[in-house]
Amino acid sequence: MAESLKSMYNVDFLYQFGNKMQKAYSSFDPGRFIEDVMIDPWNELELKDRIRRISSTLGQHLPDNYEEALQILYMIDEECVGFPYLFFPDYVEVHGQSNEHWELSMQALERFTSKSSAEFAVRKFLLREPERMMQQMMVWAKHSNEHVRRLASEGCRPRLPWGQALPMFKRDPSPVLALLEQLKADSSLYVRKSVANNLNDIAKDHPAVVIGLAREWLGDNPDTDWIVRHGCRTMIRKAEPEIMKLFGYTESVDIEELITSVSLSVDQDVLKIGESSMLNYTIQFRENSPVRVRIEYGIDFVKANGLTSRKLFRLADRDLPGGAQLEGSREHSWKDLTTRRHYPGQHRIVLLVNGREVASASIQLVSPS
Repeated sequence: MAESLKSMYNVDFLYQFGNKMQKAYSSFDPGRFIEDVMIDPWNELELKDRIRRISSTLGQHLPDNYEEALQILYMIDEECVGFPYLFFPDYVEVHGQSNEHWELSMQALERFTSKSSAEFAVRKFLLREPERMMQQMMVWAKHSNEHVRRLASEGCRPRLPWGQALPMFKRDPSPVLALLEQLKADSSLYVRKSVANNLNDIAKDHPAVVIGLAREWLGDNPDTDWIVRHGCRTMIRKAEPEIMKLFGYTESVDIEELITSVSLSVDQDVLKIGESSMLNYTIQFRENSPVRVRIEYGIDFVKANGLTSRKLFRLADRDLPGGAQLEGSREHSWKDLTTRRHYPGQHRIVLLVNGREVASASIQLVSPS
């Protein structure tokens, strides 16, 4: 089994970091620091809690003067790059919230975000002073560094995974939309992905707003078009009629108007958790006129409580000539993932064309024992 992400914060990592700190700040005691970080219940702490434990403990081992402490971190931050060093911006979130430290904290977040990411740390500042913080993020949206511009977008996502939700932007996304307007044609794909993810978050609470924005933005330039489409992906998966029409998917009152025959099969009816199955499908489309279609398969996964939850997997998204036949196979793994556990029971598999079920099959998943 793959080692959990939280295990990267082990004794070796903490000693290496502690030694870097000691070179910058001679009073820093790596051994004491590690002892304080790893006190019980360290082994039970998950990833985010371990990050918080490190940043909180760091505050106990650095000078009480916040500006002096930041200057020490600045002496080593070029050596502390990558995901494990998320505790640098977290240190700012924990220790830099007072009003007198505002400017220092903004400078630190701007600096640290290019080394790891300040997208989580910035959210407490947003929750405390949303108007002031959004003014700062509008400034960041014009920054020359793509990491800082991305922070402007990623930091204010209403539903950022792993991050605190921003209920004020769930209710009213207009401040966020004003910021995204500044980034809708950004030269960096890294930033454009964030803008699209932000739009996708907003669409979950305000689909009509995002549909209106999509109509307004589409056609401006290819980069903006990519953002719009990727930002509307959840609505496309749900086959929202307005969004399907906007992106040119073929409409039909009855599915029989779109396809003439279809089949879906699986190579095994019974599988053990951890094994794989092969899905085979064939779709014959109508004659005469071309079609634009999105083909997916969905699995109604059995949950621990016996209920089911559907997950969709894309097979194809393309334009096809009239009378085309589309066929293919897809291997699906039933191994447990960090994001999904499998449970015994009958799992229904469906084939969807433009969001509509056209065929189904099922397998019985059993315990590996």
